[in-house]
Amino acid sequence: MTAVANTSKQKNVPTWKGTVVSNRMQNTVVVAVETLKTHPKYKKQYQATKRYKVETEGKEYALGAVVTFRECRPISKGKHHIVTPE
Repeated sequence: MTAVANTSKQKNVPTWKGTVVSNRMQNTVVVAVETLKTHPKYKKQYQATKRYKVETEGKEYALGAVVTFRECRPISKGKHHIVTPE
C-alpha cells in the first residue's frame, strides 16, 4: 500500500582547510586552521588558531602545504580527522 523509497543517507561531514605545521609523526600531520573571531564585548576581530592531528594514509606532506581534511571515526586518542583527496 505505501511505497518505501530507498534513500541513501549521506552525512554532512564537516571539512576544514589548513596549513601543515608538523610532519614528524608516522602517517600523521599536524594542521593549523585559522579562523576569524569577534570579541563579544569589544567587537574587535582577532585570528584564532586551532591545531588538529590528521591521518595521512601513508602520503607525505611538506611543511607549509595546504590540505583539506574532514572528520572521521576516532583513529587514536587525539586523532579524529583524515585528509581528503583534492
